[in-house]
Amino acid sequence: MRILLTTTSYQDTPGPHHDLLASSGYEVVRARGPLTEAQLLEFIAKHGGFDGLLNGDDLITAKVIDALLAAPTKLKVIAKYGIGLDSIDVKHATSKKIPVLFTPGVNHTTVAEHAFGLMIALVKHFWPHLRSTKSGGWKRITGNELYGKTIAVLGVGRIGKEVIKRASAFDMKAVGFDQYWDEPFAQQYNVKRACSADEAIRDADVISLHMNLSEDNKHFINTARINTMKKGAILINTARGGLVNEKDIAEACKSGQLGGYGTDVIDVEPQPADHPFIAIDNIIVTPHVGSRTLESVERQAMRATKNLLNYLKGDKDYIQANSF
Repeated sequence: MRILLTTTSYQDTPGPHHDLLASSGYEVVRARGPLTEAQLLEFIAKHGGFDGLLNGDDLITAKVIDALLAAPTKLKVIAKYGIGLDSIDVKHATSKKIPVLFTPGVNHTTVAEHAFGLMIALVKHFWPHLRSTKSGGWKRITGNELYGKTIAVLGVGRIGKEVIKRASAFDMKAVGFDQYWDEPFAQQYNVKRACSADEAIRDADVISLHMNLSEDNKHFINTARINTMKKGAILINTARGGLVNEKDIAEACKSGQLGGYGTDVIDVEPQPADHPFIAIDNIIVTPHVGSRTLESVERQAMRATKNLLNYLKGDKDYIQANSF
């Protein structure tokens, strides 16, 4: 058996996941992802294919899947290290009877903490303050409290719920929108249910995105939707960069229509040198590390490794995202 391992946080973080993978006896070929379609196709041609992928945010397109199926070593399974599947052509994998495995329930705590870190950094102006003091200055900007503010959470799944729990500790008022509604949770944390995402964001001081990315919601946050928000609202994105129109975000932050944008994800990662966010002080970008803590990497890596190895040996203890 030959496995391609591409996720960098898995490779760079010590832990028992390395021992588990090594003990499988499989040949493990390593690459530093995320890899583009062209890079993957070149890698497959060079190495003759793989039985399994243990991948991060590599672009596993229909062409890549077909190349893996046509290679001398034929693909049997895709094991995503993480929960976001937008970089994988799941529909094509399903049509080819290739299971796509993933790791729900392992990183919701740390992503929620990261979302709150971005919120605090924006309302207290951490970036201009840090830049000033690190250069020997003492520039002071008056910030705001989160206490008593209204937070709209779009996507009240595992991560969204953890954000709401933390908002409750800050005495914030929570409004949520999700197709699937957990009424007992909403009652416990006094979450108002919005009938639509537009209703949820209309009067919010803070909007936090926790939605999956699809063709239906690409650039969901754009100029038209921003103009329906309260002037000066803060937008947080620890989900996917494609959920927002980045040019529209940049303009809204410069004009003050948005009070700030805190994101752990951008549409093209890493960001190009001329990205519009770079020169705007009320936009904070972290390099997709929201789920990257020693604790969560170990949980996520162990689950992804168990998914992959258990599937390959016929053990039913794995979590599959698609069905056929």
